Amino acid sequence: MTTPTVLFDLPGPQARRRQRIGTTLGLVLVLALIGLALWRLGSNGQLEPARWAILFDFRAGVPQALGNALVDTLKVAAVSMVAATVLGALLAFGRLSDHAWVRVPVTVVIEFFRAVPLLILILFCLLYLPTIGLRVGAFGALALGLTLYNMSVLAEIFRAGILSVDRGQREAASALGMRTSQVMLLVLLPQAVRRMLPVLIAQLVVLLKDSSLGFIVGYFELLRQARSLVEFFNFQFGDLYTFQLYVAAGLIYIIVNVLLSQLAKYVERRTRRNAKVAATAEVELPADVQMGGGAGGAVTA
Repeated sequence: MTTPTVLFDLPGPQARRRQRIGTTLGLVLVLALIGLALWRLGSNGQLEPARWAILFDFRAGVPQALGNALVDTLKVAAVSMVAATVLGALLAFGRLSDHAWVRVPVTVVIEFFRAVPLLILILFCLLYLPTIGLRVGAFGALALGLTLYNMSVLAEIFRAGILSVDRGQREAASALGMRTSQVMLLVLLPQAVRRMLPVLIAQLVVLLKDSSLGFIVGYFELLRQARSLVEFFNFQFGDLYTFQLYVAAGLIYIIVNVLLSQLAKYVERRTRRNAKVAATAEVELPADVQMGGGAGGAVTA
């Protein structure tokens, strides 16, 4: 039985004691900061139940407004995620191409959109595209800007994931007669996706949070809706509910991102489990790359 290689020394009694002391002091500091913040909020009257009740008052329309804004946020984020993922994968394949006439232009596109700030892309789509006959509203400008920026980032994530797969996988698949596109789609990409899934989901979480830039172009996503409610209630009651409304919007963003992260962990566990099962199963190659015909096409993964 092979013993695992230890890359660091296990902490001794003194080191463990220092770690416990550091952890305790850090926890005490965090609790003290939280207590200080709650004390300040309480002294300013921000923790009064009447102020928080507005978030659940259907007669005031706050829950409905925030719910509709959440749907609009998820809608633009979902469109951008799908489009950016598909285009990012295609750009990654193009940048890995053996043909310079494909690789060079794709590289220029990726580097260009990675270098341009996202806000400028969104404003460009909203203000310039109509001048050349492409009518896009706030939704289209936001979705297109998010797609253009994130497809370039995802392209580099896909490319790094594909290059991380052992070179022998590509050579073995090519030796079986598989075309380059088949090697990429059937052999390299499935393995790469499992490796880069955490980074991929992290970037999609960033995309979801960046949808708040719709505030700039007048798209009523979650942050814009919260701001609109703040302006309305400020006109009616002063700044009585400002803090509560912004906290509610922030908590909704946190909950959605946590759920997305948990989904990523679930998918990662499932893919790892499926990978272990597939390691002992037979994989049927496409008919046009089977060697020798008949049962010769079945190989062990």
